[in-house]
Amino acid sequence: MGLEWPVEGRIMVSLFERILFTLDDNPPLTFFSRLLADVAKMSQTVAITSAQHFTQVLNSSRIVVTDFYADWCGPCKAVAPVYEQLSSQLSRPGSITFTKVNTDMQKDIAQSYNITAMPTFLIFKGGRETKRIRGADPKALDAAVKQLAQEAATADEGGNAVESGASSGATWLGAAAPRNYPDITEQVDQLGLDFLNLDGEKGDKKTPFQPNRPSALADKKTAAGGPRNDWIESDTDEQLMLFIPFMCTLKLHSVHITSLPSGDSDSDDETPMRPKTLKFYTNRSHNLGFDEADDMPATQEIEIKPSDWDPKTGTAKVELRFVKFQNITSVVIFVESGDGEGEKTRIDRLRVFGETGEKRAMGKLEKIGDEQGE
Repeated sequence: MGLEWPVEGRIMVSLFERILFTLDDNPPLTFFSRLLADVAKMSQTVAITSAQHFTQVLNSSRIVVTDFYADWCGPCKAVAPVYEQLSSQLSRPGSITFTKVNTDMQKDIAQSYNITAMPTFLIFKGGRETKRIRGADPKALDAAVKQLAQEAATADEGGNAVESGASSGATWLGAAAPRNYPDITEQVDQLGLDFLNLDGEKGDKKTPFQPNRPSALADKKTAAGGPRNDWIESDTDEQLMLFIPFMCTLKLHSVHITSLPSGDSDSDDETPMRPKTLKFYTNRSHNLGFDEADDMPATQEIEIKPSDWDPKTGTAKVELRFVKFQNITSVVIFVESGDGEGEKTRIDRLRVFGETGEKRAMGKLEKIGDEQGE
């Protein structure tokens, strides 16, 4: 069995071979200028030249890793080979991009990100900083970057994890995430969930937030494949009332709803329907009753059209009026009607997208507004 050389070794061998074959035929200055050009070509790392350039990179790649360094910094030079190796191994066009910022040359960028020590590594997802590593810590850098690279690889294989599932450690999204707004479903406070009119023989209130791909997609012939507790259905009629609290304040951009009715029943009345009319209510301290919701103006009302459902994943993207969904601590989703003549409505997965804010003190839900005076 042959041994695979590390990246640094392969680069050095390649450069040494070029030296042997070309040194005699080229003047020293010409040769070494070409040599440096070859090294630059081998590197996958993007050297940031301006604030505008950095913004363009952040907007063009789902994940961006940035090394803030200085030429005079000893630790920067020590960790540089590790960073270049990760860049060489894990860079994926449009998916994961490695960059470097010379803090002496790009002082405005360093200042805008509050860089006070070198090296500092920042990791961005969807244009937003998600992790910061201060100092030359190769192990922490390697672990953080490889975890993100695994997520990026999963997204590449399945269209933002559309077809892949939790088997690779990534959350199944059902459809491509909106640009610059990551999946924040992990911020759902599952202990505080409260669903009304839920069929007890199907899944429970935590089921729609499971990270794995719906079992119904495992059987292309029938969406009834898999365990019958892998989705939720309404009980006595088509309506559902879903109270969803969060562990921090959020800015909600959109919600992905996955619904995979089988269509195999002999009677249309027995086939569960996809949600059609949704009403959203924000910052409630508890769930709403059905009569209460009917008498209360919704923050937003949405009707999902049949063409909105992805035929491959059974997922609809529900975009919210972003200006109305700022500083959100909870949301109530009232499924008022289903699309069809059935008596029940089915939901397989729910995903939430937006921006996270300050953590909330959990244990007791905050009461928003003076409800007695409403």
